[in-house]
Amino acid sequence: MSRITNDNTTLEPRTSFDGRLLEFDFPALQIGVAEYEAGPTGCTVFHFPSGALTAIDVRGGSVGTIGNYEWNHAICLAGGSLYGLEAATGVAAELFAQREYATSFEKIALVSGAIIYDYRPRANAIYPDKALGRAALAAAQPGLFPIGRWGAGCSATVGKGFDFRQGEPSGQGGAFRQIGVTKIAAFTVVNALGAIVNRQGEVVRGHLNRDTGERQHSRDDLERKLASAELPHPAPGNTTLTVIVTNQKLRSRSLDQLAKQVHTSMGRAIQPFHTSMDGDTLYAVTTAEVDNPDLPEVALGVAASEVAWDAVLSLVDIY
Repeated sequence: MSRITNDNTTLEPRTSFDGRLLEFDFPALQIGVAEYEAGPTGCTVFHFPSGALTAIDVRGGSVGTIGNYEWNHAICLAGGSLYGLEAATGVAAELFAQREYATSFEKIALVSGAIIYDYRPRANAIYPDKALGRAALAAAQPGLFPIGRWGAGCSATVGKGFDFRQGEPSGQGGAFRQIGVTKIAAFTVVNALGAIVNRQGEVVRGHLNRDTGERQHSRDDLERKLASAELPHPAPGNTTLTVIVTNQKLRSRSLDQLAKQVHTSMGRAIQPFHTSMDGDTLYAVTTAEVDNPDLPEVALGVAASEVAWDAVLSLVDIY
């Protein structure tokens, strides 16, 4: 008998969620989340009705993306590995419908997206498809983001270290901060090989020794395994996807540097990060609504880096 997948079962999108919500003030950004509970797997969509300048920083050896445009009307993060990229086409289709199927060049909706590999914790082959992407975009609204095992983070795990059994459930996290007129929002789907590390340097999610109940840094685990002549076998199929959004006006080059700065900084929160078995992708987006001479670009990068760390740590508080 074939595995259960989209082609041989009836799937109903879920677009409303219980539990912890991040509430924030950013009218130029709408977020829609949809999932198939039968997976579970899903997608998380960031909609910019007026469009937004975008920079993309891609690292690691297992990357899966689509679009990669410098200007986007939506960004779609999804599970389902390569097959989940179909959800981004659903987002584009729903935008097409909302625009009354206009086909003039300047009316074409631009959608970029990235995926995580989320099959290991589940026995089926269900993936986020075109219908799910459409449902997520249709449900998009400003100011709300569900934190935890929802949307693209349904079946995400973190801290697999050198053994998948060391991993723990993670999901999608978010954080928001306003400095003067500048808004900074960070959203991340953490499906990393590495573990989550807090600001005290402690491993707080993943790399769990289930025999002792202790969590340890990958460096300590590696030293122990090498000392016992036990070769490490990292599990493939890991990725952290991140979207950083600000309303502060930035040139394309400055936005690109912001993406690099924030993505590099996330190595403090996830260790190890950007490995050959991770497909880490970060989108930095500006809605270009305000000038803020009191927050120069480097300082903006520092602030955004802290918000990104907060977004990762928001996953720890729910377990």
